[in-house]
Amino acid sequence: MSEPPPPPLPPVIGFVLKGYPRLSETFITQEILALEARGLRLHLVSLRHPTEASVHPVHARVRAPVTYLPEYLHQEPARVFRAWRQVRRRPRYGRALRLWLRDLVRDPTRNRVRRFGQALVMAHELPPEVTHLHAHFLHTPASVARYAAHLTGRRWTGSAHAKDIWTTPRWEKGEKLRDADWVVTCTGVNRAALAALAPGKVELVRHGVDLAEFPPPPPRADREPRVLTILSVGRAVEKKGYPDLIAALARMSDTPAWRFVHVGGGPRIATLRRLAERAGIAHRTEWAGALARPELLARLRAADVFVLASRVARDGDRDGLPNVLLEAQSQGLPCVATRVSAIPELIEDGVNGILSPPGDPDALAAGIERLLRDATLRQRLGSAGERRVRADFSSVAGADRLAAKFSGLLGRGTPADPIAPLAPGGAAASGRAAEGGEAGRTTGGGAATGTADRAA
Repeated sequence: MSEPPPPPLPPVIGFVLKGYPRLSETFITQEILALEARGLRLHLVSLRHPTEASVHPVHARVRAPVTYLPEYLHQEPARVFRAWRQVRRRPRYGRALRLWLRDLVRDPTRNRVRRFGQALVMAHELPPEVTHLHAHFLHTPASVARYAAHLTGRRWTGSAHAKDIWTTPRWEKGEKLRDADWVVTCTGVNRAALAALAPGKVELVRHGVDLAEFPPPPPRADREPRVLTILSVGRAVEKKGYPDLIAALARMSDTPAWRFVHVGGGPRIATLRRLAERAGIAHRTEWAGALARPELLARLRAADVFVLASRVARDGDRDGLPNVLLEAQSQGLPCVATRVSAIPELIEDGVNGILSPPGDPDALAAGIERLLRDATLRQRLGSAGERRVRADFSSVAGADRLAAKFSGLLGRGTPADPIAPLAPGGAAASGRAAEGGEAGRTTGGGAATGTADRAA
């Protein structure tokens, strides 16, 4: 008597990411691990190749394979042409093409062309067991996921975070929100902004912090250190407000003695170094660069005050609720931050941290000096911050909710809705109708080699 065939494997969710792995987006990797631990199967699709020499240890624990799409179409023209030649024969190609062309009229950029080319490759190379697409970030990844969904008949969903919300045009956000099955976001401020464009489509699901990765810190020494350490973690980009922080540090007294440590990469590091030199604080400043999680945890535990001087950038970009604040507070580190976006959803001024107005170096300096001069206040605010994070910002609840939402979608088909014509003034009609592998491309578990699976 023959053995019965094994039960079919559950369907797979395609996670569309701007880049993978990325040190600055470890919260996404943590979400991937949490979903895998809850029995979901994932296939990662990255629009960019890795650019950082090191990765966090958590990346090695991810089991999902990774497909890297052509970062620029001219770099892999044969791959893009083969995908187009196959996908154009599919019955959904015409309606997906009209969707993209309508977007191209409103956004006639090379980036928009690249998004459709990447979607063609994804539609061609994704294995058939990938039945659903999920885009992290509402700008470029959501565009590629959306075009690929319309090309293949898959449904798609998304996670919105910060820059993608505040720099994407209103027309594009609205159409994507109405087209997706649902979108989750990590702050109340974000949810309010997005829900106004598509009521009923957006849910608040905090990604939180993995408290197993950030266990309670060991007791601090009773003796006051000779030099207090001010720590900041963040990319050197405009919205992080590092020129404001350097200006604040330059205004501070030498007593008590202090030093400043910055952890993170970013395009403006050289500029910030020059600002620190001109401000006369270069001799007490350390630029540690991007660090993996174990080194970051050690830095958090060695610091005395954590500072983040977030502000709204000129293009509208801003932080959501920076995970570095959650991580710092999880270690009992007292925080000084600015009243930007969702930061007040975590920090209550004078209760579990200190808040100052954005773009105000004098107020920022006063808040930092207040903590440096008062060890009792540092202890009180640090302890209150740790209690808040451990009570309300664990990643477990968010992962449970996200897993439940995905489980409710798997196995559903996608109706063949017609593409609505472009309305006068460049706006599309509402509803879903509003928008319409090669060797070495796919790797498993973070490996550097492999063979891409092809969809039929």
